[in-house]
Amino acid sequence: MHWSRRAVFVVCLAVALFGSLYAFQKPFKEFSGTEYYAGDIPLPADWKDKTEFAFARMMFPGGPLDGYQRTGRFTGDYHYGLSLWTQDYPRADRHFLEAVRRLTRINARSVEQAVDIEDGDDVFNWPFLYAVQAGEWGLTEKQGQRLREYLDRGGFFIGDDIHGPAEWGEWERRIKYAYPDRQMVDIPNEDAIFHTVYDLNDRQIIVGRDHLREGSKNGGTVPRWVAIYDDKNRIVVAGWFNQDTGDSWEWADDPYYPEKYSAQGIRQGVNYIIYAMTH
Repeated sequence: MHWSRRAVFVVCLAVALFGSLYAFQKPFKEFSGTEYYAGDIPLPADWKDKTEFAFARMMFPGGPLDGYQRTGRFTGDYHYGLSLWTQDYPRADRHFLEAVRRLTRINARSVEQAVDIEDGDDVFNWPFLYAVQAGEWGLTEKQGQRLREYLDRGGFFIGDDIHGPAEWGEWERRIKYAYPDRQMVDIPNEDAIFHTVYDLNDRQIIVGRDHLREGSKNGGTVPRWVAIYDDKNRIVVAGWFNQDTGDSWEWADDPYYPEKYSAQGIRQGVNYIIYAMTH
């Protein structure tokens, strides 16, 4: 792990600017999800502390590939939880944030922030935005345009848990609501995002807990790290394809789940946060 003085300075400046907006942020709120009810995961003792960074999880409606809707489960209004965006939530978020606090100098909040990008200007308070099951999402055109505004104003977005060709098509089609004029490309190995804190030259597929036996989901056996770059050659949208990074965080403390997946998932998550805050 290595940090340059410039990187430390830029991170500190970025989180300081973020922290100055604290008074205008929506308060923390827990939602019941697809795996845990609100309150199942105890709140950390310091969850109310004012910090410089928070991990924001994007709320969104399910799309045509949403497996929960096909089975009739979790079909309610996504604004109230119990829907696709809550996969792995909040256990994955809190495990990952614990790692961020331990492995970096970022003063990160110990709990996540669920963010509705259509709820006023709140999304602009959160410079790092994560979405799970982004191959099954139902991002609307209006939400895509709002996401584009967020990204053009300096935000950073990651879509995770996208598996197989059908989900890839849905992910790519809907992200074009934000960037119809740009292509999703594979990130070259020399890109800074793979080297900000950890050198991630040797990357592998990250398999979800429910798919360890078959080694992949939806036949997606070849992992990809993809991105959309802006005019300054900065990554603004990132995608983790044929990877279940959320599971690697969620089950990091489970002896049944392979340590190699959690180790990579945490390291690449840390790298992406530092990249987002320094570029």
